[in-house]
Amino acid sequence: MNTTMTRRRVSAALAGAALTVSLGALALPASAAEGGGTFGAGCAAVPKEGAGSLDDMADDPVATAASKNPALSTLVTAVQKAGLVDTLNNAKDVTVFAPTNDAFAKIPKADLDKVLADKEMLTKILTYHVVDEPVDKADLADGSFKTLEGGTLTTDGSGDAYKVNDSATIVCGDVQTSNATVHIIDTVLMPK
Repeated sequence: MNTTMTRRRVSAALAGAALTVSLGALALPASAAEGGGTFGAGCAAVPKEGAGSLDDMADDPVATAASKNPALSTLVTAVQKAGLVDTLNNAKDVTVFAPTNDAFAKIPKADLDKVLADKEMLTKILTYHVVDEPVDKADLADGSFKTLEGGTLTTDGSGDAYKVNDSATIVCGDVQTSNATVHIIDTVLMPK
């Protein structure tokens, strides 16, 4: 199977997948549940203190902070396989749209394994989730942002309900790390 067919299959699987997420399994930081500037239904499931709490994640650069969050373990594995840990940890004032494990689970296992084994494709997909500027809730209502991959992603919504590329829901947004704003999403985004 060539790369184009794999991309199409992954895109088709994502497009057809339900946009549900297991919020009970979403282990996010504490201050989110307390309204510390974060928003979204998934923020209610965060631990109040300790590893993975908002206070804990705020002290670390983004890749390190994500590694403390069990709901982002597939993303962390992908970032490691792509060799992007240092790139993300050394970036300044970036925004990461971080897919949960459930988001990756929407991709058929054979396709996901193929993407994880293809460093070039994996890097392209992961860098499409990163914007080289701070993007917070106020910017999401009708946004268009250039990604590190070179493409553009769009956001829309209001209140505490926002979507990315009309396909991914932000389940917990405005999570702060020492060098990034993180919006945790329920679907893997695909470069166009």
